[in-house]
This record gives sequence, structure tokens and C-alpha cells, in this order.
Amino acid sequence: MLSIWGILAPMNAPRTARERARAELTAEITDAARRQLADVGPTDLSLRAIARDLGMASSAIYRYFASRDALLTALIVDAYDSLGEAVEAAEALVDRGDHLGRWMTATRAARAWALDHRHEYSLIYGSPVPGYAAPTDTIDPAGRVGLVVAAILADAAEAGVLGMVAGPQPVDGLIEPGVVDQLGADPAHAAAGVQAWTWLFGAISFELFGHYNNVVVDPDEWFDDAMARLAHLAGLTA
Repeated sequence: MLSIWGILAPMNAPRTARERARAELTAEITDAARRQLADVGPTDLSLRAIARDLGMASSAIYRYFASRDALLTALIVDAYDSLGEAVEAAEALVDRGDHLGRWMTATRAARAWALDHRHEYSLIYGSPVPGYAAPTDTIDPAGRVGLVVAAILADAAEAGVLGMVAGPQPVDGLIEPGVVDQLGADPAHAAAGVQAWTWLFGAISFELFGHYNNVVVDPDEWFDDAMARLAHLAGLTA
């Protein structure tokens, strides 16, 4: 995964030893922070505790992250990017004309990532961290899975296989015009796409946070059925 702390430079310009050392220590800090997330959760994330874990002076860690919130932001962006990369990579392997297959593959990849990265998933889709306000740096990474959904629907619309979506009331004006334009579909399809994106993570969250216990017999089959129904809701039938 490409770290947000990577240094953008021409490919023929190698990093200096100082830059390599800083990148390596930054990675060590974020790895230690992820371990701490598993132990105490994001609310009790502590730069001092991480410094102790790495054998650093507590003052030294602030040269890499100015505050706990800066470290949280790095972890959040990395988590969104890791999730986005997993979904994008899986979906890219499916034939471009198989729109339903692309949707099912993308949603399964999102669930698989969440099951393998429970604490990172909880950080980005669980309870808000008291006192923390996510900066705009998190917006683009947070939308990566949504863009995959948008691309699938847009391609289906262009191919003429995006079915009609019926709803109880008009949805004009409920979705930002830019989102409708990006989907390349009408407002009803745009609304259905946003709802499907929302319900995808709702289904994953219910499973990860234990809300399906004593309710769902086979989580794998349940998820696939739910995603197929969501695809139909969005007009994606082929």
C-alpha cells in the first residue's frame, strides 16, 4: 500500500538516507499505532505509549506526528486507501461487460477487507472518536469504494443495461448534481447507487459489530443475497 507519507519525486531521483530513515520510522510508528488500536481503541490512542513501545523519547515522536489527531488522520487515510485498493484491484479483474459480476466482486472484496482488518474498519466506520474532527484530507480516500460503485453503474448505463428504478416519490434534488453527472445516469439511478453504497457498509457493519448474531445462519450466503438485492434496487441486472 502506498503510504500517504511517501515522498513524491521523479522515479530517477532516489531518496536520501535521511528520507528513507524518516519513512521507515514513520511506518514503524503507524504500525505500532495499529497494534494499539487493537488493544485500547482509537479513543485511548497515545503518542507517549507508542513512543515507549518503540523505545523512543516521547518528545521525538512529535517530530513525525504533531498530535494524536494527526496520527489518527494518518491511520484513517491509510485505512480508507487500503480498503479502496483492495476493492479496486478485485473489481478490475472482472470483465468490463459483466456489470453485475463487477458489483458482486467489489462488494465481496469490501467485506473481505473488513473481516481481515476489523480494528481499521472500526476506526473508519465505527463510533466517532470524541473530540476528533476529520480534516478534508480524508474525503477523497473515503470515496474510493463509492467511485467503484459509480463506475459500474455508469458503464451499465452507457451499455444500456441499467434497468428502471421505481420509487415511492421523485428523488430530484436529493443528490448533488455532480454525483448524478459522475454516475452518468438519471437522478433515480444516482439515488439508488448512493443507497446501495450506504447499505453495503451497513451490512458489513452489522456483521462485524455482532448485530446478526442469532439472526443470520450463513453470513456468506446472506451477504451475497443482500448484495444481489441491492444491485437489483440500483437497476443493475446484467
